[in-house]
Amino acid sequence: MLKTIVLAVTALLGSHAVPAITQHMNQVPDSLTLKEAFENRFFIGTALNLDQIWERDTQAVAVVKKQFNSIVAENCMKSMFLQPEEGQFYFNDADRFVAFGEQNKMQIIGHTLIWHSQTPAWFFVDKKGKDVSRAVLIERMRKHIQTVVSRYKGRVFGWDVVNEAILDNGEWRESKFYKIIGPEFIQLAFQFAHEADPNAELYYNDYSTAIPEKRKGIMTMVQQVKAVGGKVSGIGMQEHNALDNPSLGEVEKTILGFASLGAKVMVTEMDISVLPHVRPNMGAEIGERYAYSKETNPYEKGLPAGKMAELSRRYIDFFNLYLKHQDKISRVTLWGVGDGDSWKNGWPIPGRTDYPLLFDRHYHPKPFVKDIIALTQKKK
Repeated sequence: MLKTIVLAVTALLGSHAVPAITQHMNQVPDSLTLKEAFENRFFIGTALNLDQIWERDTQAVAVVKKQFNSIVAENCMKSMFLQPEEGQFYFNDADRFVAFGEQNKMQIIGHTLIWHSQTPAWFFVDKKGKDVSRAVLIERMRKHIQTVVSRYKGRVFGWDVVNEAILDNGEWRESKFYKIIGPEFIQLAFQFAHEADPNAELYYNDYSTAIPEKRKGIMTMVQQVKAVGGKVSGIGMQEHNALDNPSLGEVEKTILGFASLGAKVMVTEMDISVLPHVRPNMGAEIGERYAYSKETNPYEKGLPAGKMAELSRRYIDFFNLYLKHQDKISRVTLWGVGDGDSWKNGWPIPGRTDYPLLFDRHYHPKPFVKDIIALTQKKK
């Protein structure tokens, strides 16, 4: 009913009516935060950049502390930053990230141990620049995983052990890990992580999980890992979404499918782009790049209220779905604090201005944040 009223008033009175109507219709205390609203349902999280981890961005940090109870490092725990050269580990930023989470009593998520992207080049080659043997790569993988996981044993709640190993068509991504080791690299990664911290939750994480072929491929892979005794605690749906893709029905099928494997389901990197598609069903393949044009950057000076209303409806629809399956979903994490932090501003077209998160470039909540909170106040 609220959506119908908002749309009707928008059509009659103009787009500026949307925020006022939204606020009027939601009888929710202004003091109620996201983490309070979703307490006893699922954790509500965000990704932190270095300025936030080191508390240089005081506005963002204030929002993080007030609104979220789960955090993940956007970049500093990826292998290219943790071990830029073989045997030389750099833990300053990761240590600070974990300390920040502990100081603020937050759920701490490690991201990510094994990923084909943002892995340093040395990982796969010998001194002559040729691919290393299977045994060498397995040992390098073991050392990296166990050095990192053991350092934070008992402090990091869960790890994205493997990231993005399945293609949209459901086939294996032919990464260096796959080509040199074979599909067993995933099983080994989970084994090494479990050995380093038997109590930590361990996750597989991927984008475009609502594509049926990809969903099936991920489920098959997880079943294979679990069949040989691998511990896969949960599966992450990244949820880098658009205003019209994917369909809620396919996302729901993914939630049900992943849960059927006995795994927790998590929303791990949520954002919703309002910008024009470059191609249909575009996921989050960070290597994709396209040329800038003004036509693909229509909201450089601000987001029109009509588009804000579309974004509002989309976010509310997704959170309604997550609440419907709160018995299966353990965490919903936004991939950034404010719009200015989002990677979507530069991907897949550098220089664009996007508005994909819950807080704007000044770290003010968007009008629909109160609507999302209001969803939790409905009588069960």
